[in-house]
Amino acid sequence: MSIHPFAGKPVRPEDRINIGQLVSDYFLQTPDVSLAAEQVSFGTSGHRGSATKRSFNEQHIIAICQAIAEYRQQNAINGPLFLGKDTHALSEPAFANAISVLIANGVNVVIQSDALSGKGFTPTPVISRLIISHNKSNSENLADGIVITPSHNPPSDGGIKYNPPHGGPAEGGITKKIEQRANEIITAGLVDVKQLAYPEALQSSLLKQEDFISHYVDQLDQVIDMAAIAKAGVTIGVDPLGGSGIAYWPVIAKKYQLNMTIVNEVVDSSFAFMPLDKDGKIRMDCSSKYAMAGLIAMKDDFDVSVGNDPDFDRHGIVTPSGGLMNPNHYLAVAIHYLMTHRDWPTSCKIGKTLVSSSLIDRVAKQLSRPLSEVPVGFKWFVDGLADASYAFGGEESAGASFLSRDGSTWTTDKDGFILALLAAEILAVTGKDPYQYYLELTKTLGEPCYGRVEAVASFEQKQVLTALSSDDVKAQTLAGDNITQVLSHAPGNNAAIGGIKVVTDNGWFAARPSGTEDIYKIYAESFIDDNHLQIIISEAQAIVSASFKAAGL
Repeated sequence: MSIHPFAGKPVRPEDRINIGQLVSDYFLQTPDVSLAAEQVSFGTSGHRGSATKRSFNEQHIIAICQAIAEYRQQNAINGPLFLGKDTHALSEPAFANAISVLIANGVNVVIQSDALSGKGFTPTPVISRLIISHNKSNSENLADGIVITPSHNPPSDGGIKYNPPHGGPAEGGITKKIEQRANEIITAGLVDVKQLAYPEALQSSLLKQEDFISHYVDQLDQVIDMAAIAKAGVTIGVDPLGGSGIAYWPVIAKKYQLNMTIVNEVVDSSFAFMPLDKDGKIRMDCSSKYAMAGLIAMKDDFDVSVGNDPDFDRHGIVTPSGGLMNPNHYLAVAIHYLMTHRDWPTSCKIGKTLVSSSLIDRVAKQLSRPLSEVPVGFKWFVDGLADASYAFGGEESAGASFLSRDGSTWTTDKDGFILALLAAEILAVTGKDPYQYYLELTKTLGEPCYGRVEAVASFEQKQVLTALSSDDVKAQTLAGDNITQVLSHAPGNNAAIGGIKVVTDNGWFAARPSGTEDIYKIYAESFIDDNHLQIIISEAQAIVSASFKAAGL
């Protein structure tokens, strides 16, 4: 993909969306669920779409919330449902719709105390922590949660995701039931939806308001050595990127006496303060050097700088020595540090996705810790984090979580706060910022070159790629090295990866179709150099093309 000429530069007037039109479309546009693009469809992070494209609107939300209410009843989930929203424009009306449907179905809904004032945004990890804290002592009255968010997606998008009682992203079996039922409800004209008028729902005794901020912040020292950060006087620059954690950082700084500066306090649902991303779109991707251009420009002003996406389940780490860190590099650093600075059982596994860096494999081997490699999607880490058999779970897209300092479960969803604060702890305890720590690691474990490319693929081609097996790969070598493994299932849990991964001693590639776009993606890594990486990518494309040709496509 070519880089847009305005990538990393300020938003232009023509890049801004019409918020009024977007919200009007949310209420007035009617989806045609006979069309795949307008159906309720849960990906790895819930249902997402745009009101303008009729893929996210009022009918979708009330149908999804009705389906969730029915799922709760069928599975005897009768505790509170913690409901949160982020700062996207469509999150506000969707939040109101969710309340009106859930209350009508007799659900005890709990929201942030100021959420009805146009504020009160709630990050994804906070919802996860609330669920886990409640269920730890209420096994007969289980809680779950909903977060209204499309994560880092552009301002025109909306999203909703469901977290069942384990506190993490709902697994495929659950989301499939919810999406099928929601589409049935829309097809039938919404006759099965129970919904109160919004003012009536707000007066219901089933609606409770609580201080989510204090609940979460007061427990942070259970997972991060906040005292060490404060004692070392680490200067921290924070850019919330206009996201749902905006009100949390000042409370964190005050409670733990941190030397922290919030460099951007703007909340604007058009996100017009953001630099444009690589494709010229407004996207709050804290792993993108273009979207993070503002914070990168300030890298020398702080010991560590951090950014998060709108629902705070991702993290971006900026250091004076290295700028914005590659997410894979920081995951390897975080894992190495935690495994050598936490008193966790040595049997606890390190969880990674198949497309994350093999530097993590080398860290695990060096420290003699078990590694579990799973398909793409944080949902694969939920059970392991819930029963504390996983010490860490992380994915290549800058999302991760890990255990509390005492080895108990912290969250079962990605937590951008703790990964950001861990960067400050690493510097406070070791005297090295995360990039300097990374350079130390590569001296003994090798330095990886990592890349990802995308290519257009038809529906039929995506089906072929999803079904590939080791028998379909005829090549014996990759970039001059003997192929040692061809994987179609993840070694950590034997789940299908929806594509293939080809491995050598010096590199690898993985190819898999996108679940939301007409493209396929190739992830690749070399431990030799960038030229070797480009050869891997080129040969990977040839292998994929050969599979399409063999299928007559």
